[in-house]
Amino acid sequence: MRICAVQMDVIKGDRKANRAGVQRMVAEAMEAEFPPDVIVLPELWSTGYALDRAGELASPMGGDDAAFLGELAARYQVAFAGGSVLSEREGRIYNRAQVISREGVCTAGYDKIHLFRLMDEDRYLAPGESVLSFSLGGMRCASVICYDIRFCELVRRLAVEGAELLFVSAEWPLVRREHWETLLRARAIENQMYIAACNRCGITEGTAFAGCSMIIAPDGEVLAHAGTAPGTICAEVDSALVRRVRQAMPVFDDRVPGLY
Repeated sequence: MRICAVQMDVIKGDRKANRAGVQRMVAEAMEAEFPPDVIVLPELWSTGYALDRAGELASPMGGDDAAFLGELAARYQVAFAGGSVLSEREGRIYNRAQVISREGVCTAGYDKIHLFRLMDEDRYLAPGESVLSFSLGGMRCASVICYDIRFCELVRRLAVEGAELLFVSAEWPLVRREHWETLLRARAIENQMYIAACNRCGITEGTAFAGCSMIIAPDGEVLAHAGTAPGTICAEVDSALVRRVRQAMPVFDDRVPGLY
């Protein structure tokens, strides 16, 4: 299965401009010699952190943005996994990652569990209350969003429950770039899983974002790295490698969960 991360600048509060950027970059990715099977987008790719307008910009279950991605998915026969949007449910707003099938159907969603208080998420958003696992291309997958990767317990639970590939969408700042890269490799190595992480780039209101989207193998090898400018990265993932790595270093068999 071929994964592509679309690293883009995100214009705060401008859904039209952001959708145009996604449309252009997806078209370029699909015109490549080896087009992807799955695309992952950044966190809040359609609106950025316009949280003071979250009630205006959110749609029920993120349906407006899901429909837009659904049209692209059906046109190009490509799935989307990750890439979060503002989503309204029962009067509350969530930061929701979406899974869109190759047929254009939104099949699953994950609401960000760990809200980042330094970006005022806790003031405007409700936290998610459940994890998400799903299948793509014969692989067991899971999705988390940005700040979630600092919580190793969450990712370990997903791995123990069978995840072989973790999609990460983020708006991670440049000032903590080393944390981003180190945490992603650590989550891949300790859980012996692929990581497909897409971060935004660019500058909004004086905050520079790191980019540095990465696709990492279950042994920690960085298969693709985007740098700090807009662009796409792609890599092949294979569940057979996950099995080989887990057999060679059987950390899951050697866990002692009763003590920790």
